[in-house]
Amino acid sequence: MASNIAVLTNDLQYELVNKNPERIRAVADAKDNFCRFLDGMRDRGCEIVHLQLINREDDANAERYNGYLPVTKGSEGAQIIADFLVESDLVVEKNKDSGFYETDLHEMLQARGVDTVVVTGMQTQICVQTTAADAFFRGYNIWVPSDCVVSAQETDKKRALEWLDAYCATVTESAEVLRTIDAFGRLPRKVIKTP
Repeated sequence: MASNIAVLTNDLQYELVNKNPERIRAVADAKDNFCRFLDGMRDRGCEIVHLQLINREDDANAERYNGYLPVTKGSEGAQIIADFLVESDLVVEKNKDSGFYETDLHEMLQARGVDTVVVTGMQTQICVQTTAADAFFRGYNIWVPSDCVVSAQETDKKRALEWLDAYCATVTESAEVLRTIDAFGRLPRKVIKTP
């Protein structure tokens, strides 16, 4: 059991995924494997924490869809997509891209003894990247499964994964994350080397 590990998903919400055909396709292509990975992590005693973006009306930087503010508090479109969610999962509301920005995520993870986060979800170059960087600033060991992150544009995903791998995260496939936990009972910390 790897109770020191938490999986953080980002923005797996109806209105965010259904924004355009590119996002719909990217999530659909990843969904089956992603859900198997989440189940595998649950089976290994890891917490699953869904980071739920909730836009505030007074946020001038929040993207509007043709004048409409998506994913507002209590809206159906803000809900986590049911395929990814089970009753034992945790949901943490965020109002910005990073799950750590002005939330109680860090305190919640610390109270549960978590020192390693596996960052997943949408989009790789925005919410995954900023959440991983903020986790790194707080001393976490970070892993990113390349087949459980999605972007509307594949070039954005590739660029973000290269940045994460070169900077703060161990980037590998989800099957390797599970194999590593099974072999070692943990996910080893990346040795950080800057040029």
